[in-house]
Amino acid sequence: MRLVTRILSATVLSLAFCFVNANARVDTVRFQSKLLAATAPYNVILPPDYDSATTARYPVLYLLHGYTGHYSDWVSRTFVTDYAAQYRIIIVTPEGNNGWYTNSATVSTDKYESYILNELIPDVEKQYRTIEAKYGRAIAGLSMGGYGAIKFGLKAPGTFALAASMSGAVGVTKFTEAEVGGKDRLQELVKVFGEVGSETRKANDLFDIINALTPERIASLPYFYFDCGTEDVPLIFKYNVDLAKLMKDKKIPHEYRQLPGDHSWAYWDQQIQPILQILSQRLRVPPSPPAKPAAKRPDGA
Repeated sequence: MRLVTRILSATVLSLAFCFVNANARVDTVRFQSKLLAATAPYNVILPPDYDSATTARYPVLYLLHGYTGHYSDWVSRTFVTDYAAQYRIIIVTPEGNNGWYTNSATVSTDKYESYILNELIPDVEKQYRTIEAKYGRAIAGLSMGGYGAIKFGLKAPGTFALAASMSGAVGVTKFTEAEVGGKDRLQELVKVFGEVGSETRKANDLFDIINALTPERIASLPYFYFDCGTEDVPLIFKYNVDLAKLMKDKKIPHEYRQLPGDHSWAYWDQQIQPILQILSQRLRVPPSPPAKPAAKRPDGA
């Protein structure tokens, strides 16, 4: 069950669940998730010609938020809506709460991994004109969402053609009490991933997943892109460097960039732009509609 609301007037933007600007339309879908036993809203950024190109199908980028964030962050805190208008793609920003896009080891209704794969994607494909194949899907995210995107690429290789991360917390399953800032914060991670050494933690550890890959499984993986600011916090930067080394050792197709920047929205607003460029090269983007002929002046010129 879902509710989609569309508001056209900019004067009521603060009250809207969806709005239209000069470049793109943004819908907010209030999806009732059975797996989460809760409402799981998501935003949908539609390309400028979506309503006029009535038969075209579009690739989709699932764009994940970070820890303490929400589905609305990407639209409200970056210019991604404007950037997306340059490409013929759909962008979906789902709600992940603080669930690390993982099926919790301790809370039966916190099934955020299953929600993305088994409820969100089917609902988007039912409601919008999408390309329903691997070559028409990508997933990306920042921080917690960067970890989630890489994990989805590894665990569901037949679903996505590209998995991308910005400042990803890719080593979250290895964080220590000292690194996260105390026992209470560590227990929040135990709630999601289970105790150190548990099967749930191993099943969600990016490094363990990669080390267990067979050559056949590696051949089926999507392309990975990830970056990290050189001024990011040490535990984020360190594990991104380690992940790049492991992917290189395992010959997993990927690109890793270290760039000036810290763990901030200014950095993520900057880095979503090259991700959209890479996405446009790796997904099957529909051709641009033919240009309309210029109208003739009344004098025939």
